[in-house]
Amino acid sequence: MSQVTSLFARKVVGVAGDAIDPRAVLASVGVDADGAWDPKHMLDEDDFYGMIELMAEEMDVTSLPLIVGEAMRPDEYGALGLAWKSAPNLLGSFSRVARYWRLWTSFTQYELQETDGGILFVENRDGIRRLGMRISIEADLASGVSLSRQVSPRPFSPIEVYFKHAAPKTTEHHEAYFGCPVHFGANKDAMLLSHQSLSDPNILGDEGITQFLVSHLDQELAQIDDAPALQRQTKSEIARALSEGLPKMADIARKLGLSARSFHRRLAEHGLSFQTLTEETRREIATAMLQEECYALSEIAFLTGYSEQSAFNRAFKRWTGMTPAAYRSSLG
Repeated sequence: MSQVTSLFARKVVGVAGDAIDPRAVLASVGVDADGAWDPKHMLDEDDFYGMIELMAEEMDVTSLPLIVGEAMRPDEYGALGLAWKSAPNLLGSFSRVARYWRLWTSFTQYELQETDGGILFVENRDGIRRLGMRISIEADLASGVSLSRQVSPRPFSPIEVYFKHAAPKTTEHHEAYFGCPVHFGANKDAMLLSHQSLSDPNILGDEGITQFLVSHLDQELAQIDDAPALQRQTKSEIARALSEGLPKMADIARKLGLSARSFHRRLAEHGLSFQTLTEETRREIATAMLQEECYALSEIAFLTGYSEQSAFNRAFKRWTGMTPAAYRSSLG
């Protein structure tokens, strides 16, 4: 099960004020409101999203991710937060996130991509765009802006912000917060950052502290079992490729920066196989999409890599003992 630090749950609940019962909401995900704030206390992904959706039953959450982002402070992220603010510049800060994201989440991956117009800070997260996920993704990018503003020597705003999901009922709060155009229904979740803003020296940059913290973070990263990460990354790349047909192992290996031989060996070392991971990915995508009435069965078949719906029907019945139509009906 994918997990995220309980820090995010505490911040989301903390900024909601009197609109909710904070103790009850945190208790719904097993967090003691009076307990210590421990970034290493992890929550299951579905529980975290469910907590946000529980809050949405009591309050308007349109601006919630922006308020959460504004409230974030580097020190609350432990050693990673200290590495953020002590990096020589914002490029160094964002690079820390792209390298060490596994220390606080196992279902979101961050990367930096060079473009003609600047550098994209991209958030990769798979799954059906339920409300909890949408709010969480918006809060992540809002946090990146807030943390940047706290260490940048000049006013900071991205050039543009992108979200894959549809726009909320109003976007004026988002554009006011980010200080730039915000595009919903895009093909990525990302912020476009200027080279100038990334190269300005951080006001708290310290090379000696940075080297110490990076060494510490490398040790923490080395202690994480990479089997879940390898499995998650493989299934993520398989999911992205399925709409173009059944992916080949060599193609997925290349996406992960590995040779086919090295990829096969690493999977085998952890008792994993490419075929099994492909089947699991197809099943997980299919069962998730069947819960959403807006997806036709033929569309689900296509997006899980089947050229014919009959083949998808047979595979799904092998997985669950039910046809896709019967499974959807059983959800009633």
